[in-house]
Amino acid sequence: MAALDVFMREQVGQFEPEIRDMAAYCLDTSGKRLRPTMVFISGWRGEGMVAGELVRAAGVVEMVHLATLVHDDIMDRAEIRRNRRTAARQFGPDAAVLLGDALFSQALHIASHFPTTEVCRLVAESTRKVCSGEIMQTLRRRDITVSLAEYRRMIDLKTAELFRVSCYLGASLSGQAKDFALAADQFGHHLGIAYQIYDDLVDFLGEEQQIGKTLGTDLATGKLTLPLMLLLDKVSAAEREIIIGSFHGSQSPGLAASRQRMHELGVVAAVLQAIEDELAVATRALDVHHALPPVALMRQLAVILQAKVAAIAAKQVSR
Repeated sequence: MAALDVFMREQVGQFEPEIRDMAAYCLDTSGKRLRPTMVFISGWRGEGMVAGELVRAAGVVEMVHLATLVHDDIMDRAEIRRNRRTAARQFGPDAAVLLGDALFSQALHIASHFPTTEVCRLVAESTRKVCSGEIMQTLRRRDITVSLAEYRRMIDLKTAELFRVSCYLGASLSGQAKDFALAADQFGHHLGIAYQIYDDLVDFLGEEQQIGKTLGTDLATGKLTLPLMLLLDKVSAAEREIIIGSFHGSQSPGLAASRQRMHELGVVAAVLQAIEDELAVATRALDVHHALPPVALMRQLAVILQAKVAAIAAKQVSR
C-alpha cells in the first residue's frame, strides 16, 4: 500500500497543470482500497515482497473505481464521500463529470503500458461493464418492477466486475497457474456481489459519521435494492403504498421508519443470509487451491466482510 501511495501521487503529475489539484483531490489515500487489496492479496508472494506490476495494476483498478465514485456522487446528489465534500460538491457537477472521464482515461493509459495487452483489454472491458451496470440502474430509477434477477445483473456489472478483475489480475500477473487465476476470478465475483448487498444494507442501517459518506441515497433517488425489495414483499398494502410514495419522491423518504420495519419483519436477517450465501460460494471457489500462499489471505477478506456485517446487525438490534 505504501508503494501504491507513491504511485498514485506520481500519477497526479501526469494530468494537465490546470486540473492537477482536482485530480489530487480524487486520488487521495483515505479510502478503503478494497480493489487494490484484492490485487495484492491474490498476487501475494510473501512478506515484504512488492511487485511493481501489481502496484501498477492496483493503481489502474483503484483509479477506475475512483472515477465511478465521482460519477455516482453526481447522480446521487451526494454531499459527502470519505468524510469530506464530494468532487461534485467541491468543483461543481459539470467539472466533476469531466474529471471522472479524465480519471478513466488515465487508468487505461497506465494499463496500456504493460508488456501484455491482456491488462488493458481486461480493464477496458471491465470499465465498460461497470458503466453499463450504472446505466441500467439509472434507467430503472423509481421503477418498482425491477426483479431480483435484474438487480443481480446490475450489481454483477457495477460492482462485482471490478472485484473480479482485481483478483484475476493479481493472480495472473504474479505468475500463478491459469486455474488459480480463474478461481480467484470467481472468488472476486462473488465477494463483489456480497459487498454490494452489504453496501445496499448500509445505506439503510449505517451512520454517516461512521461510514464517511452520504447515506439514504438509494431510497431518496429511487434505487430498488435487495433490502427494499424484501421489505416491500413483507409489509401490508397500506405500508407498501407509503414506501412506494417515498420511493417515487412524493413523500418524505422515511428512512428511520423503513429501518425499523426491516428489523421487525426479518428483512435484515434475510439480507444478511444473502450475503453469507455469496461469501460461501466465494470461499468454495478456492478450496482446491487451499495450499497456495494467497488463499488464506483471500479467505480472510471474506471473514472481514462477515465481521462488518455482524457489527452493523448487532448495533441495530441493540438500539
